[in-house]
This record gives sequence, structure tokens and C-alpha cells, in this order.
Amino acid sequence: MLKVNKNYANLKESYLFAGIAKRVNEYSASNPDADIIRMGIGDVTLPLCDAVIDGLHSAVDEMSKAESFKGYGPEQGYGFLQDSIKAYYKKNGVELDTTEIFVSDGAKSDVGNILDIFDKENLVLVPDPVYPVYVDTNTMDGREIKYMNANEDNKFVPDPDESIDADIIYICSPNNPTGAAYDYEGLKKWVDYANARGAVILYDAAYEAFITEENVPRSIFEIEGARTCAIEFCSLSKTAGFTGTRCGYTVIPHELEREGMSLNKMWLRRQTTKFNGTSYIVQKGASCVFSEEGQKQIQENIEYYRENAKIIMETLDRLGIFYTGGKNSPYIWLKCPNDMKSWDFFDLLLEKANVVGTPGEGFGENGEGFFRLTSFSNHENTKEAMARLEKLISEM
Repeated sequence: MLKVNKNYANLKESYLFAGIAKRVNEYSASNPDADIIRMGIGDVTLPLCDAVIDGLHSAVDEMSKAESFKGYGPEQGYGFLQDSIKAYYKKNGVELDTTEIFVSDGAKSDVGNILDIFDKENLVLVPDPVYPVYVDTNTMDGREIKYMNANEDNKFVPDPDESIDADIIYICSPNNPTGAAYDYEGLKKWVDYANARGAVILYDAAYEAFITEENVPRSIFEIEGARTCAIEFCSLSKTAGFTGTRCGYTVIPHELEREGMSLNKMWLRRQTTKFNGTSYIVQKGASCVFSEEGQKQIQENIEYYRENAKIIMETLDRLGIFYTGGKNSPYIWLKCPNDMKSWDFFDLLLEKANVVGTPGEGFGENGEGFFRLTSFSNHENTKEAMARLEKLISEM
């Protein structure tokens, strides 16, 4: 008789954002005239920049002619995009070989799929609060998970706990959901911790393009020693608005070996077996993100979102509410007023102000009592949402 993966029984009944959508849809059905402003799910709102659109159109035209048509491409990505990514890293002071860069359909896929190359007996360490995918994908495989304690006292950037001998360590910086980011010194502690134990850091750099502070690294490979202990994931979803277009990349250094095996070669073998590569059209558009004009245009979009973050932060400053994020991240992580529970504040904000955010409890125990807002709306909605929030809290 067929046996199923019973680890799925250990997952929460629904993914966090599916639960939010259900509550909002029920409220909308009961209140059809409500003007709801959504600042919960981290989806972008600005369109793809002109440079990317031109690249996509060019690729579509190529696909219409026999002499330029593309079929199956290299599973690890076309050389032109790998070269563009390599040049981008070099501009930020990091030298990579193109064979260390693997193009994919987004960081979320790779963060989950990378577990194929690791034994299920490995001990996993994740921050709490945490992006649910890190926990859920390991729960599906039945791995033991321990949590690093991120909280208000350490401003949600915890140092390593020397009493825990982790094998796989997840770090997202700038962080989702808290928006907090490690500086060079803080990240070096984790690199040293991992190298001392033979552990591997899975480093999510999806929000690196939002960094504004000089003491915050854009890549873990800016840290000495990282090439022997880290894998880096990045995405164009938030950087260039590819949430619906889908493109990301993973960097695995050749120096990264465990038990006599190269993790780079293992990942290449996994990808050539289970993945047929990201579409040529998407990769052609993605390569334009890294062009001089593309960089200029996406920075204009990112600056637009930064202005929204500034509006949110200024509102919270006036209200005297503790928060992290905003400066180096599109996320602002705020403490719920009057010591409210996260879902209670979610319901209050939805019902009294018609504003949707994300309850922190959905990201882990340490998220209870906190709330995530995103800067991915437009200026008008952000200003209106903050006016409603300020009015609501001032009257509490």
C-alpha cells in the first residue's frame, strides 16, 4: 500500500498568507464598500522598467525566427546572464566564477530545493521570527529545527548561540519579516561560528538592493571566510519587480566542500536532473536589469519604495512605536500598540482602518505582539494608510 510523507501532518493547516487572504476576503464580502489598503503581502506594484521590457521584447522577436530560436538552454543559466551577475558582484567587491552562479526561477524555489543535497539528519537553525518557507521545507523533510532568539532586546539581529551545534543555518539579511540587517561585524560572527562547526549558512540576500547603510554588506561573500561555509540566494522579485516574471540565482563557491564532496557539483547535478532551466525570454530581460540603464531605472523604482518606507517610519516615530526595518528593507516591523496580540491588531486594523498588514505571530513565537507592514504600495495609499493608522492609535 502506498505510503505518504507524514511530515506534512506537522505543517500548519495553511500557509500564513493564505490565512490572511481568507480573512480579508471574508471581511470584503461582508463589507463590499470598504476601501481596503493592502500592505501585507510583499508583492511589488510598480511595473517592470523600460530596459527590461525592451530585453523581453527582443527575446520574443528572436523566438519567432528559426535562426535565433532557442530551445532547451543550460540548466545553470545562459552565459550572458551569469556574466552580468558576476559583473554586478564585482562592482560590490566580490569576485565570482561564472560556474559558481546558478540561475533559477526565484529564490523561494532554490531555498527549498537546496535541501536535496543535505542529509535529513542535519540539525537546522533558523531565526525566530522567520520567513515560513525555511521552517516548512525542513518540516516536510522531517529535520530537527532549533531557533535563534531574535527579539526587541537584540533588535532582531541575534548573535550565534555557542551552545547549539547547528549543521544548516538560515540567515536572511536584510531580514524578512523584521527588516533588520546584519552589519559586517555581526555577520562575521556567524561565518566564524559556521566554519568552526563545519556548518553551512543558507544566506538569503533577496533584499540586498534596498540597503542604504555603508556598514551593511550586500553579500555574505564580502565577509572573510564565507566561501568555505555559505550558499547565497538572491532574487530579482523585489530588486526589479520580477514577482510575476520569476528569476533569481544561487551562488555556491567551489571551496565549499563537506565529507569530500563539492556542494557546487552536487547542486549542478541536482539541477541538471530536476530542472530544465529558466526561460530564455526571462533571462534576456533579467540581464537588462544589470545594464547601466537597467540599474538606473530599477534604482528609481527602489527609491519610490524607500519613500513609502520613510512615510511609514515617520508615522511610527510620531506615535512613539518601536520598529525595525525601513532603512535597508521594504519591510517595517512594528510593536503592536498597548501590548496587543498580533492577530488582534490585524483584525482591529482591518475592521477600523481598512488596512491590511501581516501579524507577526505568523512568523514564529517571537513575532507575537509584532506586525509587518510593507512599502510596496503607491505613495497615495501609503499616506492614506498611515493617516488611518495614526488616527486609530491616537484614539486608543
